[in-house]
Amino acid sequence: MEKRFEISLLLDFYGVLLTEKQRVIMDLYFNNDLSLSEIAELNNTSRQAIHDTIKRSDNLLLVYEEKLKLLNKGYKLKETLKNIISQLDNLQLNIKDEKIDQLICDIKTQISENI
Repeated sequence: MEKRFEISLLLDFYGVLLTEKQRVIMDLYFNNDLSLSEIAELNNTSRQAIHDTIKRSDNLLLVYEEKLKLLNKGYKLKETLKNIISQLDNLQLNIKDEKIDQLICDIKTQISENI
């Protein structure tokens, strides 16, 4: 996975654990694609200070993921749900009862809406 994209996803999961300043700077850099200079100007600080904040915050996000593994668990959960839908599809092919068929269809819809 591309580093920028991974950090953006980690920011979604763990951004609330950063300080407000760190979260804003990370959002501007990774989600709004502003340059270090642009962010420095907006924050009335140096480009180096912004770089240091991004580096520190980046490392924090990676440590949080290493310990909590929420991003990894999210991927595994999505894969598991896709497999369940596939198994329900196979089951549905062999069902002759309309009520059970409808129940399976409803379950698949609920799962799909939450993936």
